[in-house]
Amino acid sequence: MNKKLTLASALLAASAVFAFDTWLGDAPQVETGIGNDSNTYGYWFSYGDDGDGGESKVIWPVELGNEYSATAMDPVVEHCGGICGTAALAKGSLTYNPFVGIGFNVVGEGASGDPVPGDASAWGGLCITYTSAAAPSLELGLGDVDATIGYANPAASLAKAASAAATKSIPWSGFTQPSWYKGTTKMSGTDAAAQLVAVKFKIQAAAGNYDFNICAIGPYTGGTCPSICGQTNVKAVRASSSVKANLTGRTLSFSGVKSNATAEVMNLQGQVVAKGDASSAMNLAALDAGVYMVRVAGKSVNFSNKIVLK
Repeated sequence: MNKKLTLASALLAASAVFAFDTWLGDAPQVETGIGNDSNTYGYWFSYGDDGDGGESKVIWPVELGNEYSATAMDPVVEHCGGICGTAALAKGSLTYNPFVGIGFNVVGEGASGDPVPGDASAWGGLCITYTSAAAPSLELGLGDVDATIGYANPAASLAKAASAAATKSIPWSGFTQPSWYKGTTKMSGTDAAAQLVAVKFKIQAAAGNYDFNICAIGPYTGGTCPSICGQTNVKAVRASSSVKANLTGRTLSFSGVKSNATAEVMNLQGQVVAKGDASSAMNLAALDAGVYMVRVAGKSVNFSNKIVLK
């Protein structure tokens, strides 16, 4: 590996090697495969219409928060096996239907603290499993570019699914700007994917209360979103939320591994450069500085994360 490889280019290269890992409602963080080393990618957030005069909000089934953030959705994920709640839509002074949304950033925050874009073209699109008492949409957030296109972000309409879960797979070409947009700056789903900041699940409807649950979300290419919510057989294989990788200098260890598992460290080319038992510390002193992917796999664990060796 070239030791002069910059961190920025290393992260870009890593994005091409490591894919979006389908989220099944079993961890608070979505492993997007293009997250940066701030480790702020993939965490769910909510937003609403209050900035435009609306009075909508999400009513959560449990209190939010963890030891790091008062708005962290870890308790919701644990309670729901996904992201569930009630969209309480209230119009206020809006001249259009009220809305709320739930989303996650795909790359994470930059030096300024604002979320930055990344190229998600390799995902091919998105798949999702959900329930919703109102017909939602899946929207592509573009950060500062949102204003440039009049907030007419490429989106895909989803069907109402109040009584049973629905699953839909949508290629990037299936995301289009809304018909009401008459601006001159056009943005296709394919173009948006190449500069994607966030993935958003949006509920916009007449005033009222609408229950929802986002059970799974993943890539169109290579991803598998289940046909029902809460498939315990899938989640048992992927039960990885308690596993953590701990890097102290060049010593890598793991906590939360409760069964026999193998740990692998891979370089940017996807080659395994170190391997061992996840219950023992691994000495990585022989490896060059740079970005690596760590994977822990066993009968009841499937965990992956990036590390940066300095």
